Amino acid sequence: MAVTLEVLSRGDVELFLDGGGDPVLRAAASDYLRGALDELSQSAFVPSSAGPVAANGNGKAGLHWAHQLLEALPAAVYTTDADGRITYYNEAAADLWGRSPELGDDQWCGSWRLYWPDGRPMPHDECPMAVALREGREARGVEAVAERPDGTRVPFIPYPTLLRDSSGAVVGAVNMLVDITERKVAETALREREARLELLVREVDHRAKNVLTIVQAVARRTQADTVPGFVEILMGRLHALARAHTLLAEALWAGADLKRLVEQELAAYGTGRVTISGAPHALGPESAQPVAMALHELATNAAKYGALSVPHGRVAIEWLRSPPGQLLIRWTESGGPPVRQPARRGFGFELIEALSEQLGGTAGFDWRPQGLVCEMAIAAGLPKTDREAAE
Repeated sequence: MAVTLEVLSRGDVELFLDGGGDPVLRAAASDYLRGALDELSQSAFVPSSAGPVAANGNGKAGLHWAHQLLEALPAAVYTTDADGRITYYNEAAADLWGRSPELGDDQWCGSWRLYWPDGRPMPHDECPMAVALREGREARGVEAVAERPDGTRVPFIPYPTLLRDSSGAVVGAVNMLVDITERKVAETALREREARLELLVREVDHRAKNVLTIVQAVARRTQADTVPGFVEILMGRLHALARAHTLLAEALWAGADLKRLVEQELAAYGTGRVTISGAPHALGPESAQPVAMALHELATNAAKYGALSVPHGRVAIEWLRSPPGQLLIRWTESGGPPVRQPARRGFGFELIEALSEQLGGTAGFDWRPQGLVCEMAIAAGLPKTDREAAE
């Protein structure tokens, strides 16, 4: 046994308890622990009248050695007599229980309270240690939860082992409690990660189908006099979709910042000609792409016929909450060519109206001589928390 003590470190024992180590290490660790339990069994449960062993002090020396060894273990260990009364526990056990039970008084387990993994109370006389002593069988693979006096709970796996004398009679039991808190935390984190991934996969699938539907609709309705013109218009609309998609992806589909969305759509026209104002606001995934397309249509029209078609033209974009439960986005042009209401509205304006209706709102156009004003009121543009507060 002395050789084993010299070659085994605390790390070796921890590795053994975790199920690791090569065959040589595991054999040495098994001998190490078995020797300690043998000493504990022979010393702690030998009657005081057992002759020379108790009389000459060897029993006490062996018990002291076994206790020292068990105190060094990184696992909670305690022993009971044949009736289940606790006769010894190490410091790790007291730490796990959050209390120091009375030797010879507390029975079966030193935990303040016990629970099954599903949260049901576990009576002390039904714990694995009690079952082992009462039925003479050692339960394995059982999990339990110990509640400390301060209310904190510790999940653990017990390893009750019966202790017998030379005749084979049960004289007590030793139990090792392995704290599995870290494993449970890791399992919970893994389940949450898998749930998030599953949700993300479903969200991506849903969004991809939506995007394809929008692309098909846009492609069918896009008109131009030439093929290059058709390609240019279509690509501009698809790029607007892509920019909104990128913002959503950066935020893990939690929402897209409205200011960044506006800035991206109008970046080509310079900051000196565009004014952006409004409180910080996140558009939900269901709103970001339609709003991006609407802004793209307005910017394209302004660049061809409106304020952005001349050097000194300007555009102001602002948004505000009005009335409660809606987001009002206002596009105002100034300094451009005189404006007249067109005899026939093109697909761009029809698209803006359709997108606003899709978001549970409306779109209005005012062709003022000094510049076009467009107002979009959208209910679905509000983040979920804001919608709930408004309701």
